[in-house]
Amino acid sequence: MQRAVAPSPVYFADTAAPQPPGPPARGRVWRVLGWVSIAMSVVLVAGSLTAYGFWRRLDGQIDRENVDGKLGDNRPAKLNNAMNILVMGSDSRAGENSRYGTEAGQRSDTTILLHLSPGGEHAIGISFPRDSMVSIPSCKKPGGGSTPPQFAMINTAFSNGGPACTWKTIEALTKVRIDHFVEVDFAGFKRVVDALDGVEICVPRRIDDPKAELHLKAGRQVVHGDQALGYVRTRYVLGDGSDLDRIKRQQAFMASVVRKATDKGMLTDPGRTYSFLSAATKSIKADDRFTLSVMQKLAGGLRGMSAGKVRFVTVPVQPFPQDKNRVQFNQAQAEPLFNAIREDNAPPEPAPAPVPAQGNGARPVPPAQVKVAVYNATRAKGLGQRTAEQLTERGFQVVKVGTRKASSSARTQILYGPGAERQAARLAIAIPGHPPRAWAPGKPGYVYLLIGKDGAALRGVNKAVPKVAGEIRADQDLCGQS
Repeated sequence: MQRAVAPSPVYFADTAAPQPPGPPARGRVWRVLGWVSIAMSVVLVAGSLTAYGFWRRLDGQIDRENVDGKLGDNRPAKLNNAMNILVMGSDSRAGENSRYGTEAGQRSDTTILLHLSPGGEHAIGISFPRDSMVSIPSCKKPGGGSTPPQFAMINTAFSNGGPACTWKTIEALTKVRIDHFVEVDFAGFKRVVDALDGVEICVPRRIDDPKAELHLKAGRQVVHGDQALGYVRTRYVLGDGSDLDRIKRQQAFMASVVRKATDKGMLTDPGRTYSFLSAATKSIKADDRFTLSVMQKLAGGLRGMSAGKVRFVTVPVQPFPQDKNRVQFNQAQAEPLFNAIREDNAPPEPAPAPVPAQGNGARPVPPAQVKVAVYNATRAKGLGQRTAEQLTERGFQVVKVGTRKASSSARTQILYGPGAERQAARLAIAIPGHPPRAWAPGKPGYVYLLIGKDGAALRGVNKAVPKVAGEIRADQDLCGQS
């Protein structure tokens, strides 16, 4: 479904709107491993796991990497309070992974953007097919120097500059601000599956694949470490042999893991819970900003998350004309998905009582009679323009878009010039939580929106993440997903 393009705000040349006041000084794995972050986050909400010492032990087991300075300055703005975690699976053959071959270097055959909606409303894992041909930006090499921008398969980014380069690439492709990354390898995947006492799968027929060390009966069954790894690795004995078909099967596996990790028996058994979390933290690598406090905040926000609120989708793609073995994003279908992730806000609160107008007690005027100047006083690039476009869609007259010096303490304000009480009251209904106040230097009849650290979320703006063909929900029946 093609998203309608919003009309651009019209700015009037004769509106020399004065600058608003400055902010007040004070007061105001490898392919299948996307489930690791989901399952960890959900299980962490168990009430018995809040002890600080427990968290410290888990936190100390995570391998960390500093990515500061590797992501560049031209990053997307963060437009909501969602958490976006980039999950990657490494095919490194180093250490415990040597039994799977001697291939040099490492690549990421799995790239999943895990989006956790504000307030724990839902989670969605978006898979990026390994064979996708994309533009990869210049990245810093681990050993020094930089790679040039190039057009290549998406997993080349990981080879070029590790997790930071994949992070930079996905942000450039989606315009979604990523908060953290998690990387898992073969051995880590097996440890986590075993800590869950295995994961249930459904196989359409008997499988014997010596290359993948995979031997399975038909129907429902529980697989553990090596069998689970073989199941998600095999490509030619299940399905049509395509990468896209394998992704769909692996998403069904992730959904099964989420069901297992959110099972009440799991959450109420401290021993099982600790074993799982300990295995998970020993098995991942993450950015050094994914700290103990961040994990605790994330866990608290996901309290009450159930399997039915977790979905897995694949970025819509189409054949790449120059190579039948490659694909490219179907932008007409992919952009609405990316846009919904960017604009996923908490559900709107109940409509407040109308803001009383001062003076004669008249009701607020229609939006078409409100002339508003929008100023961005945050470090989020483009936030003023985006808010102006949303106001224009609601019928407001946006007369100016500008910026003010960012301040970490400034809060959003609605100000109005002489005679604009009713207009300010209308804007306060559209952007609740910011009582308007008079501003003597303001132009008569004009309203000023100064966006601070608490944002300017318009009531009712809540982009639903669209349904994607072939998506899998974690509470679906295993054998009904084929």
